[in-house]
Amino acid sequence: MGDIRESGQEDHGLAAVAHASATSDAPHTSTATAVVDRPHPAHDPMVPRRYAITRVRQDTRDTFTLLLDPVDGDPLTFRAGQFTMLHAFGVGEVPISISGDPGAVTVDGTPAPLEHTIRNVGAVTRALVNAHPGTEIGVRGPFGTSWDAADAKGNDVVFVTGGIGLAPLRPAILDVLRERDRYGKVLLLYGSRTPEDILYGAQMRRWADLDDVNVQMTVDNAPYGYKGKVGFVTELITRAGFDPRHAWAFVCGPEVMMRSAASALTSRGVPATRIRLSMERSMKCGIGLCGHCQLRDLFICVDGPVLDYARLEPLMTVREL
Repeated sequence: MGDIRESGQEDHGLAAVAHASATSDAPHTSTATAVVDRPHPAHDPMVPRRYAITRVRQDTRDTFTLLLDPVDGDPLTFRAGQFTMLHAFGVGEVPISISGDPGAVTVDGTPAPLEHTIRNVGAVTRALVNAHPGTEIGVRGPFGTSWDAADAKGNDVVFVTGGIGLAPLRPAILDVLRERDRYGKVLLLYGSRTPEDILYGAQMRRWADLDDVNVQMTVDNAPYGYKGKVGFVTELITRAGFDPRHAWAFVCGPEVMMRSAASALTSRGVPATRIRLSMERSMKCGIGLCGHCQLRDLFICVDGPVLDYARLEPLMTVREL
């Protein structure tokens, strides 16, 4: 999901990852109905699984990454771009994109801790990022569609992201880099508000040092003497070196940025069917029943959050209520 945020929050960051309501209300019954034959997880999707926080890592002044291990049972498996509902007991629940590596394992071959990158913007996210190691939380999911970056094999890949929107894209980037020789050029175009807000700074520098990955970063505002690029991330698209006839683009960030990025990409000749965006709406149930995230005929929690621009273009002017 894109920047997932709490009600009233300003940034999208399928980000990951800090979306949703300050607290979770009981699912609202909508007159809209979901398609009943959609597949659901084998585990009851409305019952949280117990996970323990093993580490809380501060990434920027207001953004943190939680590492989680299951208290009992097997860890969940996920695909890049999916999200979960994280439940802070006694506070509420919030949708957060998974930001970890889908293929990561520990030295003994077990799946690595589940990672979620969260912006501290409300009651639930505040409770999560202030929790101590050992604190138990609830996890529902994973939910939604994925980036399916493997569809781009044999083509150039362009990742365009802003702010905490890098978090939902990170698993797809790691998937592509794991099979780097199966793709053409790989570009990562990233924008943040200030140099201090750059997410995953150390990892971004490592990616930038790779000979076969083109990382370009820009900031909206910078102090005097800053030597990097200043401007909007969408401005990087017009100068980026890729073949639009043979390129796929994966975009995540504030919705206004995604509209602008998709427009710039199509103007360069990238087909709308090869541009994927991670949408954000007010997720509640995660399984298409409550209707909170309905966008025309779509339920973003099950039909999305990742959708192609050809399907989204006529819908992206619909305001969230």
